[in-house]
Amino acid sequence: MALISAFVRKVAFRYLRPKGKEGFISIIAGFSFLGIMLGVATLIVVMSVMNGFREELLGRILGFNGHIGVSSLYEPQLNHFDDYAEQLRAIPGVKMVTPLIDRQAMITSHGAAMGIMVHGIRAEDLRGRTLISSNIIMGSLDDFSEGNSIISGKRMAERLNLLPGAKITLIAPEGNSTPFGTMPRSRTFTIKAIFNVGMAEYDKSVAFIPLATAQKFYRLEDGVTGLEIFVDHPDKVHDYVQTIFKNMG
Repeated sequence: MALISAFVRKVAFRYLRPKGKEGFISIIAGFSFLGIMLGVATLIVVMSVMNGFREELLGRILGFNGHIGVSSLYEPQLNHFDDYAEQLRAIPGVKMVTPLIDRQAMITSHGAAMGIMVHGIRAEDLRGRTLISSNIIMGSLDDFSEGNSIISGKRMAERLNLLPGAKITLIAPEGNSTPFGTMPRSRTFTIKAIFNVGMAEYDKSVAFIPLATAQKFYRLEDGVTGLEIFVDHPDKVHDYVQTIFKNMG
């Protein structure tokens, strides 16, 4: 390394040090060298910022949604999901498997309404998602397992003027059949906590309710809409998918 450094210095001084009447040329070479140095430094800074932004963005997206999703190919719901979850947890590199119900609903409060995505999830699985559990800005997850509990994002709470303890109504797209026709299926929930993960798409349009409550509300009996898998190396998802296919047939 010492020889290379000496060689580099020798070449640099050869072109930058003036000789006789070459002073003006040396000044031009110096400015050229300075311009290249600043350009390379700027490129390094920009690349570092972009790489950091990419890692932060991927961390938030994958920390919220999971790395791999498993659902039933022929049925609208996945039954016996705990058995599948145990098989998946036994695969090396799989660190968490979360049964989930992912459905649409309309939320209403104080005369305002908006469409949202409702995630039915177990309390322990929600606490295991550190992106959410570590970004609770109001309320807590302590009472989330209660049947009428719901957790909303910050932007949703701001739009509907919600605080912990507030009552909201969820309306499912599928209605109840009655002698008078189809009636909307609705249920009242209590806001237990508000999260802020820093991504507007999630903070304004996603809410969490207990898994058992979601099963009843969406009439899935003992099923879920799918499983979300978190792995140790998200950049090797394709390898994990191949392993899952082999292990689960």
